[in-house]
Amino acid sequence: MTTESPTFAAVDLGASSGRVVLGRLTAGRLETAEVHRFANGPVPLPDGLHWDAVGLFREVLIGLREAGDPVSVGVDSWAVDHGLLDSSGSLLGEPFHYRDSRTDAVAESFVDSFGAPELFARNGLQFLPFNTIFQLAASKGAALEAAEVLLLIPDLIGYWLTGQVGAELTNASTTGLLDARTHEWSPELARAAGIDPSLLPPLRRPGDVVGELLPPVAEETGLTGTSVVAVGSHDTASAVVGVPARSPNFAYVCTGTWSLTGLELPAPVLTEQARRANFTNELGIDGTVRFLRNIMGLWLLQESLRTWGLTSEDLPGLLAEAARAEPLTAVVDAEDTRFLAPGDMPARIADACRETDQPVPETRGALVRCILESLALAHRRAIREAAELSGRDVDVVHLVGGGARNELLCQLTADALGIPVVAGPVEATATGNLLTQAKAAGQVADLPEIRHLVARSHPLR
Repeated sequence: MTTESPTFAAVDLGASSGRVVLGRLTAGRLETAEVHRFANGPVPLPDGLHWDAVGLFREVLIGLREAGDPVSVGVDSWAVDHGLLDSSGSLLGEPFHYRDSRTDAVAESFVDSFGAPELFARNGLQFLPFNTIFQLAASKGAALEAAEVLLLIPDLIGYWLTGQVGAELTNASTTGLLDARTHEWSPELARAAGIDPSLLPPLRRPGDVVGELLPPVAEETGLTGTSVVAVGSHDTASAVVGVPARSPNFAYVCTGTWSLTGLELPAPVLTEQARRANFTNELGIDGTVRFLRNIMGLWLLQESLRTWGLTSEDLPGLLAEAARAEPLTAVVDAEDTRFLAPGDMPARIADACRETDQPVPETRGALVRCILESLALAHRRAIREAAELSGRDVDVVHLVGGGARNELLCQLTADALGIPVVAGPVEATATGNLLTQAKAAGQVADLPEIRHLVARSHPLR
């Protein structure tokens, strides 16, 4: 990669893998290069499922060593999970994984106590048992008592890079602790979760400079003059930035482990109808709101492959078999929390089919077909309900992320909705991360220009 224009580095941490991607603008396009990719996943410890946060940071440093000399670095990851630091800045244990079961009973009792309509009116979030507010309500012990500050995963990595403490707004909006109207931390919600509001760090916005690299980090990576810049640190926020939309009347499906499906709006939808439909209002860049629903996503397929002892290399054959399978013989609810935990996914899908008096898929191809058709129907339901609840017309759906490679899923989604589906870019999150940094550096003007750049820079189907 040449150095004619500034280079930016995106640290994009997903629930199953992470990557470091370089990008720069050239001839009206974004040129990218992945310099490091690494695996990520849950670590079972005696007290539950955790993330190896220190291991992730080690991989980030390895990637940045291969980055040349970018002007800035932006970090994004999945939402809700967090680390706790003590008064000396030391991490108090590895962060819990959102699929850990400790919140299962706590979440419903918390909502019953606080009041579901009151909670939604305050934070605007879909009920998901792993939201940060429920994780904190389930937390006990010395770590929470000794904690001085809570940092979400991208902010924790940013702290280790710069020594600066803060919480980026798009990810903070997923915690359940942020007021959906004021975009500030809610002391009332913090106290309801059992924590002192002082545990929540100052808020920062996409484009804000987090800080310069600490000397040991600069020495380890060989970077000089590189700063860390806040991006849409919730990976879905960055992925929506990377949607190549030309019209405001678009819906998106950000696919990967999850399918985050919805609309980009100028304001939250905090009606009782939106709460009952289990929609969420999360913040995007430039004051936008991501009005969406979390759907289980390709996790259903990933866990099935793992149960069968297969890998992604076996997927093309399975998808070909699924394409030949009889359509719509059985579908399941892709939002059913029974599918949340790791384990034997094909057995759970079979159980769901029996309970609803549907045929159990008899072959692996039939089960894959069941998964993809269930996702396509969940996409249709979420988009149609989001349009109805918001009063927004939808004339195109942009399907971005890893699922954009899955032509069968894209076609089934288009068939279900009856409107065009545009697939790509696959690396929408890294793209949005890089272009938010470019915007902060004055290389692009605004969100519409970013999206024109994305459309010019990536092959779309």
